[in-house]
Amino acid sequence: MRNMSVDLCGVKLKNPLIAASGTFGFGREYDELYDISAWGAIAVKGLTDEPRAGNPPRRIAETSSGILNSVGLQNPGVDAFIRDELPRLASRGATVIANVAGSTAESCAEAARKLSDSPVAMIELNISCPNVKQGGAQFGACPEDAARVTAAVRSVCSRPLMVKLSPNVTDIASIAQAVQDAGADAVSLINTVTGMAIEARTRRPALANITGGLSGPAIKPIALRMVWQTAGGVRVPVVGMGGITTGTDAAEFMIAGATAVMVGTANITDVMAGPRILRELEDFLDENGIEDAGELTGSLILD
Repeated sequence: MRNMSVDLCGVKLKNPLIAASGTFGFGREYDELYDISAWGAIAVKGLTDEPRAGNPPRRIAETSSGILNSVGLQNPGVDAFIRDELPRLASRGATVIANVAGSTAESCAEAARKLSDSPVAMIELNISCPNVKQGGAQFGACPEDAARVTAAVRSVCSRPLMVKLSPNVTDIASIAQAVQDAGADAVSLINTVTGMAIEARTRRPALANITGGLSGPAIKPIALRMVWQTAGGVRVPVVGMGGITTGTDAAEFMIAGATAVMVGTANITDVMAGPRILRELEDFLDENGIEDAGELTGSLILD
């Protein structure tokens, strides 16, 4: 019998596929279509300590090989999530990863503290958010800031802590090493790549925020490279994401060093992407005589 389960920081996932934060929301819409507990885990929409309305529209623009978004972390806040969404997810048997963000290290820590008292399996800290105290820079833009916010969250977080890294940096492996040393149990990468789109006829930006985060197949080669570089430089598990649309894509990220993978934009372009990619990954293992999905992790041959 093929074994699809993987261990992520002591959390056993039934398979390596995780619904990425953002595009899967809180799983309500997908729950009407299939059993969402089929995912190894669900990383819910990014949560902040207080509710956020997000950015003004237009917030999403399609590109030739992905999408640009500047949603702006619209969410109901941690308290509402724990009260209204988490019980429903738990009743479905889903393994829940709570994604948290904030404008300050203190607000990130407060959100994580509240979630640590809830039945989430793991917390994913998004450090690709505006850092108000640093003039609008991202927490994840330099090792020092990344370590500082990770340490603040680690001090109040009783759950396994995974830190989501930004690709919009010079050396992502150094950021990963900094958050590892500050107490992260795992890292996930990559978040979206900063980009923009222009409507030539109107000569206006396609997004109200002008720039946004590019996701989808266009960023897969960038993501693969960064996952491989990071996996070779840290001791903690790596969760890979960025343009995964097929089971073979998922296998490639694991071969590059990922313990598990996240599927994001594919859930928008194909609402049945999760079950399909899982079947394709299972087929890949069978076709290649692999009995344990974990055998793929870090198996890249370089000679």
